[in-house]
Amino acid sequence: MKSLTPADLLPITPQPVPPAEWVRVQLDTGGIAAGAESTLEELRAAVRELRPGLAVLPVGSHGRSFADPVVEIRSRGMPDTLYGRVTPEIAPELLTAHVRGHRMLDDHVLASTERGREVNGPVSHLLVLDTGAGEGKTAFFQFSFIEELKRRGLADQVQVVRALDIGIHDEGVVVQLLPGAVTYTNVLAPDVARIVEESIIQRRVLDDLLWKQPDPQVRIVLRNCGVIDPEELSDYLAQAQGYQALRRALVEMTPEQVIAEMKVSGLRGRGGAGFPTWKKWDLTRVQKTDQRYVICNADEGDPGAFMDRSVLESDPHTVLEGMIIAAYAIGSSMGYFYIRAEYPKAVARVERAIQQAREAGLLGKNILGTDFCFDAKIRLGAGAFVCGEETALIASIEGKRGSPSPRPPYPSVRGLWGKPTSINNVETFANVPAILLRGGAWYASHGVEGSRGTKVFAVTGKVNHAQLVEVPMGTTLRQIVFDVCGGVQDGREIKAVQTGGPSGGVIPDSQLDTPVAYETLQQLGSIMGSGGMIVMDATDSIVDVAKFYLKFCVDESCGKCAPCRIGGYQMSQILDRISRGRGTPDDIPTLRRICLAMQKASLCGLGQTAPNPVLATLRYFENEYLDHVKDHSCKALECSALVSVKLDQAKCIKCKLCIKNCPVGAVSADFVIDNAKCTRCNSCIEVCPKKAIARAPKSEE
Repeated sequence: MKSLTPADLLPITPQPVPPAEWVRVQLDTGGIAAGAESTLEELRAAVRELRPGLAVLPVGSHGRSFADPVVEIRSRGMPDTLYGRVTPEIAPELLTAHVRGHRMLDDHVLASTERGREVNGPVSHLLVLDTGAGEGKTAFFQFSFIEELKRRGLADQVQVVRALDIGIHDEGVVVQLLPGAVTYTNVLAPDVARIVEESIIQRRVLDDLLWKQPDPQVRIVLRNCGVIDPEELSDYLAQAQGYQALRRALVEMTPEQVIAEMKVSGLRGRGGAGFPTWKKWDLTRVQKTDQRYVICNADEGDPGAFMDRSVLESDPHTVLEGMIIAAYAIGSSMGYFYIRAEYPKAVARVERAIQQAREAGLLGKNILGTDFCFDAKIRLGAGAFVCGEETALIASIEGKRGSPSPRPPYPSVRGLWGKPTSINNVETFANVPAILLRGGAWYASHGVEGSRGTKVFAVTGKVNHAQLVEVPMGTTLRQIVFDVCGGVQDGREIKAVQTGGPSGGVIPDSQLDTPVAYETLQQLGSIMGSGGMIVMDATDSIVDVAKFYLKFCVDESCGKCAPCRIGGYQMSQILDRISRGRGTPDDIPTLRRICLAMQKASLCGLGQTAPNPVLATLRYFENEYLDHVKDHSCKALECSALVSVKLDQAKCIKCKLCIKNCPVGAVSADFVIDNAKCTRCNSCIEVCPKKAIARAPKSEE
């Protein structure tokens, strides 16, 4: 590719890109682990026989991890359709049905969240999400619609499809009409005939059933994910307004104006601390020096978090463009991506993006024909959680042991190799091109006072639809868990939500209506963090959760300062003792004293925030600690030392599945469980067809 000039990037409007028909397969690490690469090959083989001109394209992930592998199809005579759980085995069948038969497969369609308000043309498909439906079974409402369409002579014109997900939860039976995506909720049996008569035949919307609420998600960081091929610069340029923001910055704006636009946007660092981005850039720019550096912190280490990884794998050029703009704003000529080595796909795609940008004149000397020069390199992290802290990250890039240094001076004053350095995380940089293209005021129109814009969360744990979500700041935890992610698994009650990773806190169900913002989460004893969010139900032991996170911090501590090194270990020992039923009431005030010492005296953010899960659980769930230290019981039946496993002989059908599946031989030939051997792994409970095996308090033995 020749070196691009500003004129090459005009006009700003996205260009339509052939082909007109395509199949997109979402290939990020999660999709690949679920078999997406094999699905891609099966689809390519099927296309060669079915329709050779149909393009099969690899793209990044849309974020719906619960439905991997995910495939999207655009084909003549059919609405654009997103399919989930497209295994290699069903891929050819799906393609044949969709492209040749103009039919969709049951239990795989992911409905559009861009819902219409008018029935503008003939209805070709009717998606049904029936509250009583099970996969592979014709639901009552699906059957009812099929029969009503037959009665009206429309069975050959409208297909009724069981959807995998329509994106609306706890609103009864949900129906969506395609291609207009008019969506009805709380549909009852008498409504079936009404919908067929008035909406399908007469093309009128039933206002009393219409779902009018907008999608809670607003995609700014994730705007290109699942849409473009992350390995092709041409895709980013043509479909995503690629490098238009850089063109505007270099040709139309001074560095000071770029920083001013960032100030108007109100963007704060998405790595967790929430420091204003414009201020960090400005502090770095005003330093008198011959060199400045810019670093992208992609050392994502929180358990259960995969936001940065997915963005780098799905849209690396957006992050690179944001970094180049930051470099222009602060006056830097060199930048580094610090990516953990456990993210090989992210590393490969960022490396390719850097190479393509360099070949196109978007990196290196005289970018876009201007006087601005900047280049970028990748440095791999070895998986040390502490290297997410800025000074430890800098030490690692310099080839030193990754341990933190006292601040001040802050990196903006004295950073990489002693030079002023601006460090932002992946999500922060991904916001920058959108802000420059659409304006700081537009970005600030999302969110709430003090916390502007959107935030990406990786929602995992005991939730129905684990996925990446991007919502405006100020959205409540309840909306994220229930409205976006479909609530708690198996219909159980939610117990708490853990935010902020090992440095965050546990927020109880009574506080779920709290708006998500930097200050509100801090008031609850938690933090925003980089965006990990883990949902817990009644089967989770709060003591066990606190022990897990504290052990993680102990293992990841660099050991440089005594408060973190010694305090963390001491707390870990106490929590382990409590979880085994050997704690005393005096352990609780001792935990609080150690937490306070670590917060006040630890050198870096890891030690200062490591006590957060303990303090938050003591604040909201002290009764569970008291159960452990006074009654020596775990009501969640999770702490193995306080639990026994019982086999109900009256229910047992002697099928031997428990014996075959027990990894330690704790189930005897007489169907008796030896709790001294049992590891409480749940293997026998999960395979028992008659639910004859269950956990019980050890005190009941």
